[in-house]
Amino acid sequence: MVDGDKSAFLVGEASHGHHQIELSCATCHTEPFGGTEVLQDACTQCHQDELESAHDSHPRKKFSDPRNADLLNVLDARYCVSCHSEHQKDDTLPMGVTVSDDYCFHCHQDIADERESHQDLDYMSCGSAGCHNYHDNRALYEGFLTKHAQEPWLDDIARIGQANYASGHASKSREQDQKAEQEEGAVESKAFHAENPTQHAQWSQSVHEVAGVDCLDCHRDQQTSDGWITEPPMTVCSDCHQNESETYQQGKHGMRLAQGLSAITPSMARHEFVEGSGDLNHSCSSCHDSHDQNTQVAAVEACVGCHADEHSTNFVDSPHGHQWQQFQDGLIDAEQAVSCATCHMPRMTVDNLHAGFALKEWQENDDASAEAIEQSVFVNHNQNDNLRPNEKMLRSVCMNCHGLPFAIDALADDALIQRNFTGQPEAHVESVDWALDRLKPNKAE
Repeated sequence: MVDGDKSAFLVGEASHGHHQIELSCATCHTEPFGGTEVLQDACTQCHQDELESAHDSHPRKKFSDPRNADLLNVLDARYCVSCHSEHQKDDTLPMGVTVSDDYCFHCHQDIADERESHQDLDYMSCGSAGCHNYHDNRALYEGFLTKHAQEPWLDDIARIGQANYASGHASKSREQDQKAEQEEGAVESKAFHAENPTQHAQWSQSVHEVAGVDCLDCHRDQQTSDGWITEPPMTVCSDCHQNESETYQQGKHGMRLAQGLSAITPSMARHEFVEGSGDLNHSCSSCHDSHDQNTQVAAVEACVGCHADEHSTNFVDSPHGHQWQQFQDGLIDAEQAVSCATCHMPRMTVDNLHAGFALKEWQENDDASAEAIEQSVFVNHNQNDNLRPNEKMLRSVCMNCHGLPFAIDALADDALIQRNFTGQPEAHVESVDWALDRLKPNKAE
């Protein structure tokens, strides 16, 4: 049964976030008879870095304080599984929560006494969009709300910042490439060029050609330096694109690969997909053509080529979709365009020394200074990183173009989200109003 079908052992369907790997039992149950502590270690193994980067507002150490011991009798918040129990489909709420929505009340029963604005609020509404997130409240802190309270709904100049993606990626050494050309296997590369003029033409206009990555860099067996690989595995991509590969395997598209399982197909997911796409294995080449590396195709066409949910299908006719088409038509610059990837796969800045490529080689080959390439921009390929709860998108995406008050209202309007933000938000979240009200002199709250 080590490598066999373990479905008979499932005690219930896994949550939306984990159902892809529910048959990889050892991912969470790292010891056969492990209890809560073992499961806690499994949770932090995957999610600890995310919680730390979010400045977790409810870290475990807060509940290990003896002064909070009485609270643990009601809800032991030291453990993830207290609120996120798997295999309980009928009792699982959004975000994999398996406790009642009034869980905030257990610790904050006196909030109405402290804040006049909260007196008549329903105890089930604390986690409503635009109010409070249990783990990540950075975009909802009072100081942040008041700092951005007067921002217009749309900036005059959007700050999307479509940085030159290619410039942050170093090539393999040209000396190494030239040496490869002298090897016997290089004949196969030249033959491939001659026999496949379309692929060669695409490659010659691609980032790979600019970076000096030739056919053999991907199509040759790197361990034996011999033989031609017709369809290179994903590990070939990750050799140069380490950050992209790591974040890809953290998201829904690649999480099965991270656990040694087969690649996901749309038929395995719990969304609506384009008819005929159900059996397509997801990999780097699902979105990126192996030779022409057209990132514009990957930014929109690849997404709507599979996803058929209402939000995705409405993109083309949405204000964001119109901007994207204007960019495609050459009417606006890339910095003003909004694609699926702009919001769901935002760019991140990293130190090049940890970016998965050789800084020294890049300097030698292109005569660049260390200061010019000290940091690099890459695309976060974990498309779920800022997806839920959706307020996580406020700081990293929405506020690049929109003011905070408008963005909060927009993300709180489910119907507007389904229309892919076509129209104005009909909902209004009072968080900013309350924060400003507390700044008034002699305010009791």
